[in-house]
Amino acid sequence: MVNKTRNINKELQAMKSRQSFPMVIASFFFFVLSAMAVPAAAAVVEHTFVVSQVRMTHLCKETLVTVVNGQFPGPAIEVVEGDSVAVHVVNKSPHNITIHWHGVKQRLNCWADGVPMVTQCPIRPGQSFTYRFHVDGQEGTLWWHAHVSCLRASLHGALIIRPRHGDRSYPFPKPHKEVPIIIGDWWDMDLDQLDRNMMDGYFADSQTATTINGKLGDLYNCSGAVEDTYVLDMEPGRTYLLRLINAGLYSEYYLKIAGHKFTVVASDANYVNPYTTDIVAIAPGETMDALVVADAAPGRYYMVALAIQPPAPDHQLPFAITRGIVQYRSNVEKKEEESQPGDVIPVLPDMPDQHDNFTTFYFHGNLTSLHQPRSPPVPAFSDEHMFITLSLGSICRQGESCERSGSNESIIVATMNDIAFQPPTAVAASLLEAHYYHRNDMAAAAGVKLRTLPDTPLKVFNYTDSDFISWGPKEARLEPTERGVPVRRFRHGAVVDVVFQSTSVMQSGSNPMHLHGHDMFVLAQGVGDYDAARDVARYNLVDPQVKNTVLVPRLGWVAIRFVADNPGVWYMHCHFEYHMSMGMVAVFIVEDGSSPDTSLPPPPADYPKCDQAEQLADQQQKGQSLAQAKLANM
Repeated sequence: MVNKTRNINKELQAMKSRQSFPMVIASFFFFVLSAMAVPAAAAVVEHTFVVSQVRMTHLCKETLVTVVNGQFPGPAIEVVEGDSVAVHVVNKSPHNITIHWHGVKQRLNCWADGVPMVTQCPIRPGQSFTYRFHVDGQEGTLWWHAHVSCLRASLHGALIIRPRHGDRSYPFPKPHKEVPIIIGDWWDMDLDQLDRNMMDGYFADSQTATTINGKLGDLYNCSGAVEDTYVLDMEPGRTYLLRLINAGLYSEYYLKIAGHKFTVVASDANYVNPYTTDIVAIAPGETMDALVVADAAPGRYYMVALAIQPPAPDHQLPFAITRGIVQYRSNVEKKEEESQPGDVIPVLPDMPDQHDNFTTFYFHGNLTSLHQPRSPPVPAFSDEHMFITLSLGSICRQGESCERSGSNESIIVATMNDIAFQPPTAVAASLLEAHYYHRNDMAAAAGVKLRTLPDTPLKVFNYTDSDFISWGPKEARLEPTERGVPVRRFRHGAVVDVVFQSTSVMQSGSNPMHLHGHDMFVLAQGVGDYDAARDVARYNLVDPQVKNTVLVPRLGWVAIRFVADNPGVWYMHCHFEYHMSMGMVAVFIVEDGSSPDTSLPPPPADYPKCDQAEQLADQQQKGQSLAQAKLANM
């Protein structure tokens, strides 16, 4: 549910201004020209998200699904750059809930980032919380999703940010229509159980089907009843802006429309130099904005989404594919409410092989940033350097010594620089709260054991040697690892270089790495082991992509640069759900700057509390007084 008043006084004022335009242009031409350059007043966009469980039936099976407002996917949030957003989350489900606003920078607002036990304690069943945030300096397609266990498979939706000067200010031809396209999963199992299985080292589960905008498509049927298919009606000669989102848990996807081309114009709410292609590759967490011109012969065309995976000997997921239909309709047909005959078979596109990992490598490598007047400059130099391996390992179920290589005595985990993230559970406060009130003893205040994320991996080897993929003596020596909460601190304003290196230990797939609260400049990517002496010279410091989710290629690496200028406690993780559940996560802490406008303000009054938090109330009150005194002395 959305509050459509959107700050009524400001809306009425804007309407009045628009209605008086003809008189003003006749009398005060100069002033009108000046006014046209002034953006509309910012609004407050309000939504109410009621999280509950509903029964949905697909493929002859009824499943209890956790959704927002009874919808799958959930409602889209549409705002104008500069607006404020208030989302009232009412939790009527049996699950703890948080909502993450994927890609929203949350400037000086880490409290609203929505990561359980990291930036907030979850919203308990029967409770509510209002997320408030601004959308400044961002335009394009982002999305929101649950950040608890695997619930984002059904709890997600689009977050669309339009230019404050209107759609005529797009740096590309104004589209006839904008259409969100969400690639997702359908699961007919308990998603909490899915998460528990992965944390316990069981990986045999897979989604029942792939969806486009919640529809399974005509490739799926049960007892002869074909599932509903997503249909996009297009008018000949018109241009459409597809806002593409990959909300899937497990897979990167190729997307094609038979007989049509895409012109990619933005990714992760950052404009790119227009890139024309017949195929889009999109990883979990990524968004792409792509123009499609209806310039084919009138007819019906399949839109196909095909999951990508590494070849054997990697563990093979079931073949995952779905398709929607693009069909042409003339104005006459629309008026008569006629559509193309149902017996006209749509044209199928030629799809790559599911094991083709080079097409996505070149697709992502061909995207470059479009320079805009407000584009952030690429820092010429960095202050800190990190080399982070993304790998698998194992821990013993009992004791420090055990059989590995798939033995039941050990649990397979995912790591960053050989440390697997262990989620805080029974803690007194979120990590952010502990950091804010007890910076000198954050670990004790949160009740967790923190580990420093090292700048380089603990194990050095040939990271992309394919001999490490299969279990055996060679890979077994690389398995032993540790669990904890890996943390890396950065001073405010530090320019940080990170090289993410995929490895071949027990798997060789790609890794979509998502950094909360910041965008990253993608300087370079490559296949094989990173070599600074060779690869630094390839860094693009002119027009690198700007991303919040960067795909680290299969058996390869990617170099990114970001400015740590947003104080808070930020999640950095792989957006493959199995990797995140297994521990491919770290926490980046950005310290306060030297002034109030570079320092994290106190939490909101209705900030959710952990069950154990009451005992810290007095300590927090003292900590808040100290924090206020600190701000007063700046």
